[in-house]
Amino acid sequence: MSLRNRVTLIGRTGKDVEFVKFENGRIGKVSLATSDFYTNALGEKVEETQWHNLVFFGKTVDIVEKYVEKGKEIAVEGKIVYRSWDDKEGIKHYITEIRVEELVLLGGK
Repeated sequence: MSLRNRVTLIGRTGKDVEFVKFENGRIGKVSLATSDFYTNALGEKVEETQWHNLVFFGKTVDIVEKYVEKGKEIAVEGKIVYRSWDDKEGIKHYITEIRVEELVLLGGK
C-alpha cells in the first residue's frame, strides 16, 4: 500500500475565483471555508472555521470560471503544497495551498 498526499474538503468559497494567466496556460485561485462544530466545557455550541487556499489547473479552471462564484458550496480533492518566495524587500513569505485535482459542484450560494 502506498501512502499519498491527499486531502478532501467540502466548504464554501469566500470570494470569486481569481485567474492568473501564464505563457503555458492559466490557474484559478480561491479561498474555501470549512466549518466544524463542537460543544465547549460550558455546554455552548461553538463553530470553528478554517480557511484554505485552493489552486486550480487545466480543465478545472474552465469549470470554476463558468460555475463557481463567491459563496458556492464545492467539494475538492487534491494535495497539500507548501511554497515560499522572497518579496521585493527580501522578506520570505510562506503559503500552504491545496492543488485541486477533483472538483464536485454542490449546493447553491
